[in-house]
Formats: sequence, C-alpha cells, structure tokens
Amino acid sequence: MPQGMECLCNLRYLRMNGCGEKEFPSGLLPKLSHLQVFVLEDWIPFGTKDNRREQPVLITVNGKEVGCLRKLESLECHFEGYSDYVEYLNSRDETKSLSRYKIRVGLLLYTSSYGCYNGCRRKTIVWGNLSIDRDGDFQVMFPKDIQQLTIHNNDDATSLCDFWSLIKNATELEAIKISDCSSMESLFSSSWFCSAPPLESLVSSSWFCSAPPPSPSYSGIFFGLKEFSCYECKSMKKLFPLVLLPSLVNLERIIVGICEKMEEIISGTRSDEEGVMGEESSTDLKLPKLRSLQLTGLPELKSICSAKLICDSLEYIQVRNCEKLRTMGICLPLLDNGEPSPPPSLREIDATRKWWESVVEWEHPNAKDVLRPFVSFEV
Repeated sequence: MPQGMECLCNLRYLRMNGCGEKEFPSGLLPKLSHLQVFVLEDWIPFGTKDNRREQPVLITVNGKEVGCLRKLESLECHFEGYSDYVEYLNSRDETKSLSRYKIRVGLLLYTSSYGCYNGCRRKTIVWGNLSIDRDGDFQVMFPKDIQQLTIHNNDDATSLCDFWSLIKNATELEAIKISDCSSMESLFSSSWFCSAPPLESLVSSSWFCSAPPPSPSYSGIFFGLKEFSCYECKSMKKLFPLVLLPSLVNLERIIVGICEKMEEIISGTRSDEEGVMGEESSTDLKLPKLRSLQLTGLPELKSICSAKLICDSLEYIQVRNCEKLRTMGICLPLLDNGEPSPPPSLREIDATRKWWESVVEWEHPNAKDVLRPFVSFEV
C-alpha cells in the first residue's frame, strides 16, 4: 500500500489491483469517507499456454469498515466469513442502495468451472464454502435487489431450500449459478411442491407446503429469472421440476456442464404438474423466452423433459458428450400442412456428428431434415 493513503480524504475512486496484498489494511477505510467506488480485486493468468485464462486474487476487507462508507455507490470485495458479511450489512445505511456490487463471501476455490460466474450481473453475491443454517436462523438476508446468486464450492448445501431465508425477498433475481457443490442432487427439493394454488394465482401469491420443513413461496422470486447455470456438481441428478415451469416464463438461458450424474434437466411428469395446480391443465408446457440451451459433459443425461416442451424462441442449442440423450422432447412449430419448421430465431445447433446422425430423435420424424442446415458439427 502506498504510504500516506490515509491523507486522501477526498478520494472518490479506489481500485486496488496487483499490489500483493491479501487483506486491506484495517483502519484506513474510515478515513476515506468520500469513496463512491471501491473495488478490491486482482487477476492472474492460469491454465496452459493454449488455454490461457484468468482468475481473481481475492483481497479480504473488514465488513464493518466497508459498511461505514456512506457515499459508496459501487462495491466489489471479498468478506472472509459470514460474520464479516453480517457486520457489513448491519453497519451500512439501509436507506441507500448500491448501484453496483459484487460481494464474495467465504472460501472460494477457482477451478475449471470458473466460467460459472463469468459475466456477472450488476448486483451479484458469490457464496462460498460456508456452513448452512437449515433452521433458517440467519441473522441477515441477501439484499432485495440482488440480481445474481452464485453458489460455489459449497459442500454443505443440498438444494436452494438451504438458502431460502436469505433469498426469500429477492424479487429482482435474474440468474442462479451453481458450481462445485458436491452435495446438491437438485436445485429444488421435492418438499417445496406439496401444494399450490391454481395456475392463475401462481405468480403473485404465496403458498407453503404442509409437510416439514417449512416450504417457501417460490413464484415471486423465479418469475424474473433469466438464467440457470450448473457446473461440476457431481451429485446433481435433476436441475428443476416441471411444476416450476409456470414461474419461468422469462427464462432465457440454461447451461449445464460436467455433471456426471445428471439424468434430467426438467424432472417430473405432466400428472405431477396437474396435481400441483389443483386441476387438470390444458395449457402447453412452454419456456417462451428460452434462447440458449447448452448441455455438455453429461454422460447420464437421458431426458431434457419428460413432457413435450415448446421453446419457439430458441437461437442456440449445444449438446456435447451426452451419449444417452436419445430424445430431445422439444416440439417444433408446425406449418399449415402439419410439417415441422425451425424456431424462427434459430441460428445454430452445435453437436457431434455421431450423436446427431445415429442417436438423437426429435418429436416429429421429419425434424432432423428441417434442422440439418443449422447443425454445426464439433471438429
């Protein structure tokens, strides 16, 4: 650290990169009370010569001292543990929200799945390997305006239910990214979906499962969700249940990679969905805004969805190293003569030649011929 930093009492912008520090000096921040932008991060290269990437070097900081910066507008930092994060939230001015933040909490190990939290949204929390309080007795919760939740290298969490007391008021959530969480078998436990109101009230109302543990109202949170990403979760078998589909009308991107036990992306049957809605539903199952579906390194994947799924906004499909995926389950738009046509926005299907020509089948027998001009085979 440069000597005399404490004298820069009017400093408004501080970005600390490449100075070799592992911890921001205690006692300095309270003297920099005019800070509006505070970024603590350095980047170092890693990987092979032909596959060069970068990963951040995390510099820890005292949570209470960051919370005392009353003029702060943009924050990027790392709190070593949960207690520092609590001190930050308890010390900040709750009437003033940050316009941008990327807050990392706990131990984070950067591996090949680092891409899971590349391209973070403006307001992101990255939760590392911290113990989960399954009784829901967290002292604080994530900010209501959080846009992205990344859970990385957490061996304790079994599903997002474990984080419910932290995210239950997060109505602006756009992305959920999970990586290196070895205990997770699904993003959502089945106890979330014991009972529910009719479909028309799903978006706005709250409902709770009668069986313990207490279950959340999920619709308000997931209604604005645009992206699910899941990388290197070795126990993950199912991504999300079919009954969640009515709340995912704004979902644009699904990315699942290197999950060796993944069997289904959307799990459950149509009868399950009808039971949760309380009556038989005649509406089609849709992900109306889904633009990108990327599936790689899923050797046990057998199904995208057991029901027929309509995704008319698809632009990009990638399927690699998913040898057991034999049926796509995605319905193509039909012309007046009953023949299938590509989704109007489709640009590319990235796949291996063997999988495309000898393994996979689509809902309509002529679908392969219609889609063939869009296929780009892996070299």
